[in-house]
Amino acid sequence: MPLVTEAPPRRRQTHEPMTHEAPATPPASHPAPAGIPAIQVKGVDFSYGDKKVLKDVSLDIPSNEVVAFIGPSGCGKTTLLRCFNRMNDLVPGARVTKGSIIIEGANIADKAIDPVQLRRHVGMVFQKYNPFPRSIYDNVAYGPRTLGEKKKSALDEVVEKSLRRAALWDEVKDRLNDIATGLSGGQQQRLCIARTMAVDPEIILMDEPCSALDPIATAHVEDLILSLREHYTIVIVTHNMQQATRVSDRTAFFYLGEVVEYDTTRKIFENPVQKRTLDYISGRFG
Repeated sequence: MPLVTEAPPRRRQTHEPMTHEAPATPPASHPAPAGIPAIQVKGVDFSYGDKKVLKDVSLDIPSNEVVAFIGPSGCGKTTLLRCFNRMNDLVPGARVTKGSIIIEGANIADKAIDPVQLRRHVGMVFQKYNPFPRSIYDNVAYGPRTLGEKKKSALDEVVEKSLRRAALWDEVKDRLNDIATGLSGGQQQRLCIARTMAVDPEIILMDEPCSALDPIATAHVEDLILSLREHYTIVIVTHNMQQATRVSDRTAFFYLGEVVEYDTTRKIFENPVQKRTLDYISGRFG
């Protein structure tokens, strides 16, 4: 699914960039993953009006891995996450003032990038589950219908596939016409994940997806995240450091708008290089 309409279609398994722009060379403290990253963040500054909230952020997010963003509230985690599908465009005065974000070789700030197409390619699951006040079936079919799919058999197929992938099909297959808001909180969040997957994104962003859930529902969503890694690149913002250790391959620690340290999750939590990282994960602040 190319982001620039004149670019050749992307072949899912080859991870080829959509332009000939060379991959970024990140700072030495932020090691580059092997292969072509799904997302490249190059020296990004971001501001809300006159307030700078991201400062020279650079990191590469590899394909088909789960990357967690951790750090205290207000440190820029969610701001960067929302940059990846340009959700911040909806906030007056919010803008990238320096640097670039590259997805499949394309600078997503380029005028040739359609934000609607970008958001189809880079799906998002929000902190509070937000199913539409419609049937379970219609929630999942909403995206494909918006994109022009009208054939009932095709919609049936994508609904079942998405619900199966979200580990929800067996729980709802006999009540697809029931109102979605009648599901439990954990089921509603998995339904929102299924709705996101129904338009076939390559990247899924998750902003505190378990913060409104009980421990059992949280475990279901975490198991789902691990199973989806085979099909998607996932970036998750979480305040739950135990959750980061359970589900992520890599972790970036943010503090005051900067990426203090970015490495494998095991390295970050077992042998961090920066004292601020150690102080945060050991509970000395935050």
